[in-house]
Parts: sequence; structure tokens; C-alpha cells
Amino acid sequence: MGIVSDEAIKQFQFLMDQIEEPLKKPFQNIHQGYPAQTLARFLRAREGNVANAHKMLVDCLKWRVQNEIDNILTKPIVPVDLYRVVRDSQLVGLSGYSKEGLPVMAVGVGRSTYDKASVHYYVQSHIQINEYRDRVILPSATKKYGRHINTCIKILDMTGLKLSALNQVKLLTIISSIDDLNYPEKTTTYYIVNVPYIFSACWKVVKPLLQERTRKKVQVLPGSGRDELLKIMDYDSLPLFCRKEGSGSSRHSGEGVSDCFLSDHWFHQELYNYIKEQVALSKPTEPVKQGSFHVKLPEPPESEAEIAKTIENELQKLGDKKGLRGVIEGSDR
Repeated sequence: MGIVSDEAIKQFQFLMDQIEEPLKKPFQNIHQGYPAQTLARFLRAREGNVANAHKMLVDCLKWRVQNEIDNILTKPIVPVDLYRVVRDSQLVGLSGYSKEGLPVMAVGVGRSTYDKASVHYYVQSHIQINEYRDRVILPSATKKYGRHINTCIKILDMTGLKLSALNQVKLLTIISSIDDLNYPEKTTTYYIVNVPYIFSACWKVVKPLLQERTRKKVQVLPGSGRDELLKIMDYDSLPLFCRKEGSGSSRHSGEGVSDCFLSDHWFHQELYNYIKEQVALSKPTEPVKQGSFHVKLPEPPESEAEIAKTIENELQKLGDKKGLRGVIEGSDR
């Protein structure tokens, strides 16, 4: 559902005017001065149903209060070596902006291992990037381009995707559930590039399970997707893995251009410095405590759980076929 009616937003706003006092500040932090547009996002996520959208938003606000999400940008991942380890195993970054001013977020799905720290650090890192995007990146883009910008584009690099991805399905389902329940409709389009066979096999069975609204957002591009992506962004905004004409990518190719996945990329440096500044402003005399910021992990919605199970089953089938083929090939030697 792309467009929601003014009447639905008006009804939704009437309900939000009556929320409990402790939820009002978190709502302000979410809408950043654009309440109607925020209500529209939650309405789209619930197919225009005001009652369902209201419940979703109130649950989101309660989640923020219970887990102190409004303070998560004052909780750095320390020491810095641990932060670098998380960055090296959870590949995500801001590569630039589209021609319309939308932030371009790059995600290295195939090469993220999520095996260098606890689940809580990866969840903390993911939420911090979400919050920094919503509180800093999007407002800055709004100011720069002279119009309200509250969504981004995501480019998902499948380079290196292997059967071992089965081990990551649970964590990725948790992260996906956090986004679906608390950051709905923040991505206009998902571009999937450098697609290996294993992804194609999984996509074939997962695609029918997605809501039509989500399916329309997903575009699987040939090769690195460079030619298609250059229609909506300049070359300088392309992630490195999209700069080749064919498929495949390299984290360290690109004529001296910094890879947005790396911890020394300007985006991650600005994010880390912003968090340090927030710490100094909130608790200037207290030493920074080590340890992850624990967020209560959500139970995936039924639809998310079904998709995760389908992916697990498909990866298992592919693994079984690969194992059988290895036995057959071995017997022929």
C-alpha cells in the first residue's frame, strides 16, 4: 500500500494524542518533527488499518522505553578493537546518496560472518546505525536537498554467500524482526547484486512468502548492478562491489576509494565520533563501561519465522545435494 488517506492519518493522530506521557518523548525522537509522515509509514506497514498501525506504533514506543533505545547512541562498543572486529564481521555502510537525495546503504550479506562477537553486540551495532541514520543522516539529507527525506536505498551484495549462511539465519531473522516491528518502511528499494546460485535457489522459494508490498521493493540485478544503479545515483555513490562491469567484488579494489564497510571509512568514523560526543554530553565524568548494550530480542512474527524456516530448509537441501555429489565424485576417482 503506497498511499494512505488523510483521514486515516487524522484518525491515527487522534489516537496518538492520547498516549501515555512516558511514550511521548520516544514518539518525538521517532518522528523528528514529521509526525504525519511517520504515522503514514506505520499505516503502510499495516495495510492502512488504523487500529493495527496504532498498536504497532505503541508497541514500538514501549520497546524503546523498555530497552532505553533513545540512549543507545550514548553506549559505544568498546574497546575500539572490539568495534573494529564487529565492523569487519557485520558489513554495512553508507556509500553515498541517490540523485533524489536518498542515503545509499550497502550491506555485505554474503561476506558478513557475525562470528567475532556476541549476538548482543551485533544487535547493538545494527540499532545504532538505524538510529544514527534516522537522527543524523536523514535530517541532514532533508536539509541539504530541501525536502523531507525519511527513507533510504539498500544495496545487498551477495558475493561470497555460502551454505554456511545457515548458521546466520537466526541472527538475521532477529535483526529483520527488529526492523519490521520498529523501523517499518524505512527502505524504498532493495537492490540485490552479485547473485550466486545459492541465493537464486533460496529466492525462488522465499519470494512467494513475502507480502506484495515487500516483493515490489526487491530488485535482483544482473552482475554487479552497476549500469542499472547508475540510473539513480552517480558513480561516486556506488559501493565498491558495484563498480565492476561483471559480477563479483573486492573489498580493497577501486582506485584508492575507501570501502564503506571498513571501520576507517568516513561514515563509520563520523558515527563513532558522534557516539563519543553523546557520551561526553550525557555523562562527562563517568568512565565508559565495557560490555554490550542488551536489547530484549524479539520473537519473530509468524511470517518472519516461516521465511527463516524456508531458507534453512532450502540451504539444508542444497547442502545435502552438495554432500551427495561429493560422495559420487569421490567414488569416481
